[in-house]
Amino acid sequence: MHVYDLMENSTAANSTEVKLTIRDSIKDNVYAFTIEDNGKGMTPEFMAKVTDPYTTSRTTRKVGLGLPLIKMNTENCGGGMKLQSEVGKGTKLEFWFQHDHWDRPPMGDLSGTIVMLCAAHEDIHIIYTHITDNDQFVFDTDEIHEALDGMSMNDVKVMNWLKEMIQENLEAIGYND
Repeated sequence: MHVYDLMENSTAANSTEVKLTIRDSIKDNVYAFTIEDNGKGMTPEFMAKVTDPYTTSRTTRKVGLGLPLIKMNTENCGGGMKLQSEVGKGTKLEFWFQHDHWDRPPMGDLSGTIVMLCAAHEDIHIIYTHITDNDQFVFDTDEIHEALDGMSMNDVKVMNWLKEMIQENLEAIGYND
């Protein structure tokens, strides 16, 4: 859910492209995530307080827990977080966990998460790259749109097919939960 929530932040920032890269390495004992977008970016003043739960850009509520929770979870699991942003250019969020830390949250339904994001934001170019010690898998919505030849990613059959395809590719590269 961290991945979903943080990528939703990118879509809400008027991004036209969002990149998710996951480095899943048993050898290096790291589970690292990078979410990069070309959205509106953040001012240095906002970035300085963005890990405070009472700081949010949303107008529907007064708390924002995505970044504060991921910061706390990574630090509790031998990892950390780094955030870069420039107004008008976008934001890059990097966070990582010690792979074998007993408190590291499980990945959960990653293929379902990716499909939900892509179906909900068909107008945004999403590139998901998953790198393991064995190989890598790249899922690019531009390529998927071309293959679908006008069909919507919101179609239930398409969503099921995409989820199965992503899951099969993750298993083929030896991803770890």
